[in-house]
Amino acid sequence: ACLIAGAAISVYSLFTTPSLVPAMMFGGSVIGLILLIATCFNVKLAKYTAAPYALIEGLVLGAFSALFESQWHGIVLQAILGTFAVLFVMLMLYKARMIQYTDKFAAVLKTSLLSIFARGIPLIWEAGMVGIAFSLFVVVVAAMALIQDFFFIETASQNMLSKDYEWYGAMGLMITLVWLYTEILRLLAKLNSRN
Repeated sequence: ACLIAGAAISVYSLFTTPSLVPAMMFGGSVIGLILLIATCFNVKLAKYTAAPYALIEGLVLGAFSALFESQWHGIVLQAILGTFAVLFVMLMLYKARMIQYTDKFAAVLKTSLLSIFARGIPLIWEAGMVGIAFSLFVVVVAAMALIQDFFFIETASQNMLSKDYEWYGAMGLMITLVWLYTEILRLLAKLNSRN
């Protein structure tokens, strides 16, 4: 709800005071990063930082999405539907134990994440085959990260950890879903720009 509220504020600002949007995007990104880092170092802060983080993330995401929507009408709805489809499929696979979070899975996920951020690959931002393949790879990695979130939430519940971990797990899941959404949006933009 906070994420959607932030996105609505951002989109409303685009129509009323567009000059504020770049400041909201930059300021929101910085504040969001500070809240994220603080929560990573102290799980107990999650109950205080999760909602503000979601609101701020919504501000950034709303403006980011509007930029894509202005170029390719309907792309945001496609990305939202794609995100929920991936979430549903991964949750069903996890609940059916068709995909399990094991040490090997964790190692593959960590290696995949490092490969995304560790080196610069030429042409990954372009709409060519390399760029599309890279975007597909990142979407798959983001989908794999959902399994890690599900495992964390399930384990915290089974071990009856404090409510702080509920907030922490919810915040982690939201971060992954936002990442997945932005990567699906980028992938759709690359595919649309080829037409």
